[in-house]
Amino acid sequence: MTDPADEHVDWDLARRIAVRVAGTEPLYQSYLAEPLRKDFARFVPVAAELVAIETGLETPGEAHAEVIDRAGWIDANIAAFRRLLQPLLGAPADTAQADTEEPAEPSRVTRTVGAVELGSVLGWMARRVLGQYDLLWASDDAGDSRGDTVGDTVYFVGPNILVTEKRFAFVPSQFRLWLALHELTHRSQFTGVPWLRPHFLQLVNGLVDEAQPDPERLRDGLRTLMTQRRSNSGPSKSSGSNSGQPGQDLLGEGGLAAVFATEHQRGLIAQVGGMMSLVEGHGDVTMARAARGHIPDADRFAVVMQHRRRNVRGMARLIQRLLGIEAKLAQYQAGEDFIARIEAERGPRAVDRIWERVEHLPSMAEIRDPQAWLERVPAA
Repeated sequence: MTDPADEHVDWDLARRIAVRVAGTEPLYQSYLAEPLRKDFARFVPVAAELVAIETGLETPGEAHAEVIDRAGWIDANIAAFRRLLQPLLGAPADTAQADTEEPAEPSRVTRTVGAVELGSVLGWMARRVLGQYDLLWASDDAGDSRGDTVGDTVYFVGPNILVTEKRFAFVPSQFRLWLALHELTHRSQFTGVPWLRPHFLQLVNGLVDEAQPDPERLRDGLRTLMTQRRSNSGPSKSSGSNSGQPGQDLLGEGGLAAVFATEHQRGLIAQVGGMMSLVEGHGDVTMARAARGHIPDADRFAVVMQHRRRNVRGMARLIQRLLGIEAKLAQYQAGEDFIARIEAERGPRAVDRIWERVEHLPSMAEIRDPQAWLERVPAA
């Protein structure tokens, strides 16, 4: 059986490029690595309990910490990309109908270009990611590679954590528990709300299914980019319109993905954006509250990390904008503001109303205009 994803992207080349771009970190190759693993093994259960108390969400199974290096993070994400792209790139050879004409094989140049693009992006990101909740990495709905329940594992990128602690003179024990709170909050959301993970995967799969190359759409996207560049238009002040008109900064709304998307795809991107804005905003609020009385430096961590994310310059800022990271950071702040607004109106834990059913999820427009959500969704 041939994996169709292998025919379109040279994954081995993508991995080699990503690992080269990511580089290695001497700190992680020292005696500091083992204490890091022991700390997260100790802190993850503590964080899980603190988050459960704060959110009231019941999560199945026990959470496990896995500290990995940059190459391990790259490997896991490449595996996730291959699974996501398989439906788009065609069924395996043994399921193809015999009476259909064989499609033309992708050129060597196409496979190489795809590998270079993916490898460069993954390598760049592998130097910056501190932790990642195992949502897309799980291989199926039965369990992960070790036989654990899906959603049991949270990952921490050891080299980057050690570098961050050294650079900002963070107290390691406090910073590691603080990171664990962040990842365990996401685990509580996606395992404690039964419909949330399936809904998210449905949206992602919908985007993948519609990601068919269209030369005309590519040309339209390029024209939009050039028009916006000439007009020097800033981020749209509209409430989430997806019209794609020249006045709307699609690049600022969602990166290149939004620029080259169809109207329907932009609608899906907006749904994903609204959901992730809520999840991240709720995550930041929960992490801050769960840290009280346990992590004295939590406020400093939040300020420093926010400054680190937002104050990038030069090529790094351009990459963030092209990948849509800049737009996501703005959406996450909007999500935190949304939580504050609905709690001011309906009291603490107002977000629990959202977890009741998928129809209560706010759209991206409602994230930016909480009053619209308050009027649409009645109080419990």
